[in-house]
Amino acid sequence: MKIDIVKQRDNLEVAVIHSDSVIIKDVSSALDFIMGVKYETGCTNIAINKGAITDDFFVLSTCLAGEILQKFINYGIRFAIYGDFSHYTSKPLKDFIYESNKGKNVFFQPSADLAVDMLSGHSAKKRRYSFER
Repeated sequence: MKIDIVKQRDNLEVAVIHSDSVIIKDVSSALDFIMGVKYETGCTNIAINKGAITDDFFVLSTCLAGEILQKFINYGIRFAIYGDFSHYTSKPLKDFIYESNKGKNVFFQPSADLAVDMLSGHSAKKRRYSFER
């Protein structure tokens, strides 16, 4: 797992996570992820690539998305998932993504940069630094 910290205006920091393997598999692993990233970075704004989340998350009938996102909200974490969502054909999922992007806490974006912009509320120049875990 690679973590990039993106600094924005007003000292706002966003932890941008990229992993080639699935990190968030269920509610328990989501909670471990939240606490680990928050402890290591101090960030309450987190973006993660879609490939690091189990495919079951994107099947709304599993209720996994709601349960996991509720953990992020309960722990005061604003969260974005970035990647290609165009291959999903489920209307309820598309509606869920659309409505989430209109809110303030959960976002689905095509790129890490756009995810950071949504989490920061503006698209200022960014300064990045990285570390591996």
